[in-house]
Amino acid sequence: MNQNKKSIVAYIISIALLLVSIWLGIAVGSVNIPLSTLWNKEADPTAYSILWNIRMPRVVLAALVGASLAIAGAAFQGLLKNPLADPYTLGISSGASVGAVATIYFSFSLPMLGVFTLPIFSMIGATVTMVIVMTFARLVDKTMKMETLILTGVIFSSFLGSCISLMIALTGEQLRMIMGWLLGSVSMRGWPYVQMMLPFVIVGALLIWLNRRELNAMIYGEERAKHLGVDVKRSKYVILAGGSILTGAAVAVSGTIGFVGLVVPHMVRMIVGADHRLLLILSFINGASLLIICDLVARTIIAPTELPIGVITAFIGAPIFAYIFYKQRRKGGA
Repeated sequence: MNQNKKSIVAYIISIALLLVSIWLGIAVGSVNIPLSTLWNKEADPTAYSILWNIRMPRVVLAALVGASLAIAGAAFQGLLKNPLADPYTLGISSGASVGAVATIYFSFSLPMLGVFTLPIFSMIGATVTMVIVMTFARLVDKTMKMETLILTGVIFSSFLGSCISLMIALTGEQLRMIMGWLLGSVSMRGWPYVQMMLPFVIVGALLIWLNRRELNAMIYGEERAKHLGVDVKRSKYVILAGGSILTGAAVAVSGTIGFVGLVVPHMVRMIVGADHRLLLILSFINGASLLIICDLVARTIIAPTELPIGVITAFIGAPIFAYIFYKQRRKGGA
């Protein structure tokens, strides 16, 4: 099968999977509700309310979070030329987590923000971390090589992880809330959370998408990209900013959810190749599908108890990534 046909098939399967996952996410739960209820309020007003006020915003939010993490992961893997890179590599997720955990630990609550106090402080943490990491990397290495960025991210991620551990060790009654947030969830989030996240998703995704050709050029190295007319420094800043916005927004509304930004782009790349014109779109679609399905499993597998969605993504993502890593190493050693 040639590349064009393979791409078309990948698009068809990905879109079909997304539609099926949306249908399952809306219809299946503690009470199964037919999809026709979406446009027929008179048939069952209670079911109609459940669909539009609880399940629909939850499915949409899960899709946005999964898509954001996946496209950010695809961008970071391409930019850093590292298949193990993901939205957490540069410490951005840790920064967002520190913002959220500090909000819970110190019981911050700003009247003008209300329930959005935690996600707003989380996003501030992600943004501040991004600025610090990029500034420090720039001070260490004027050219901001990829290796410098990765090492800087690892350093700050470790430090911020220690800050989180310290707050957890010192906390008392907030422990359950902190752990619940760190494990990730999209439950009890209504349309206001979707409205809050959507602008950041649009801006972050556009920043990355507009640099898709630059990402393709940088696959072959920074010097080759410069010879092709790419402003490497500007492209790095824009792509990093886009990925940071997406990661910060996702972590702010859902907590820490691992493996989506690592596994999805990697699997898509194995199917359609490294062309970011295809990779970014398909990662976006399949990231959304994966997190909707994971959320469905989290709330139904041991109903009425609901598992954190981060637990499900880890159970699914870790074995898949281990298999991919094994196959890649075997292939490289052959």
